[in-house]
Amino acid sequence: QVQLVESGGGLVQAGGSLRLSCAASGRTFSNYAMGWFRQAPGKGRAFVAKISWNDGNTAYVDSVKGRFTISRDNAKNMVYLQMNSLKAEDTAVYYCATTKRPFVFDTYEYWGQGTQVTVSS
Repeated sequence: QVQLVESGGGLVQAGGSLRLSCAASGRTFSNYAMGWFRQAPGKGRAFVAKISWNDGNTAYVDSVKGRFTISRDNAKNMVYLQMNSLKAEDTAVYYCATTKRPFVFDTYEYWGQGTQVTVSS
């Protein structure tokens, strides 16, 4: 059974940084793409960043490019989201996600419980 557990959220001032972590278990981690999504108050869940199974490809939503960096450590079954220059509009619950099928970059079907990020202005 696939399990994803996020950590690292919290309250930070605008301009600050946070690093989110996601621990994955239940299958061969290195065969699957990983992603981060977020849900702001009153809005739907939205894509933030994703990384391929072999760390070769990454993608970001335009609003976080140059500020956020996704990375993974396949030896530790971990994926990270380094968030710098945080803005009030980054406030959301952040979810770690992974695909159901191996070696694909899209269609995320497994989700963590989420971690709250609040940026004060």
